Amino acid sequence: MTVQFHDHVLSDAALDQLFNEARSYNGWLDTTVSDDQLHAIWDLMKMAPTSANMQPVRIVWVKSDGAKAMLADCVMEGNRAKVLAAPVTAVIGYDIDFHEELPWLFPHTDAKSWFEGDEKAREQGAFRNSSLQGAYLMLAARALGLDCGPMSGFNGDAVNAAFFADEPRHRVNFICSVGYGDPASIFERSPRPEFGTFNRIA
Repeated sequence: MTVQFHDHVLSDAALDQLFNEARSYNGWLDTTVSDDQLHAIWDLMKMAPTSANMQPVRIVWVKSDGAKAMLADCVMEGNRAKVLAAPVTAVIGYDIDFHEELPWLFPHTDAKSWFEGDEKAREQGAFRNSSLQGAYLMLAARALGLDCGPMSGFNGDAVNAAFFADEPRHRVNFICSVGYGDPASIFERSPRPEFGTFNRIA
């Protein structure tokens, strides 16, 4: 079967960089990631879609030795070395009260009123859309020539206390190291299923 794509499809090299050849790294080369690179990641990821442009993600970029040590104390034993060695690890959180920003983020209608008085809906929306934004972060980093190492395996209450103590309505979603991955730190890629395994067209 011949598959026709839009004329603007990315090159095979670009698709490999973003998906086919990209890996989740466990170790890192001793190469710095600059603040300008972090700004560039944000400037790409912020353009990707969220529900009503709600932008609930709140990110702490952990770069200093002191902050790395704090984060390392919050993660499981197997993730500590990863956090300490990575040039930077993003603590990807979300704001339960994101709706307060909707008047300027989504000025087309009174979107703030959709969420007022319904914290359960705000929690659900914030978690779902910050998860999307975390994925956008990884794609943006890869597009800029960086590698990623997303992680769960942490104590959420401890991360919140360490990095969101001044913002009690913020919660961690997941964490993701960013840098230049050490090829020696990865193992053979795990299986990826064919379309028919987990998909159906209704």
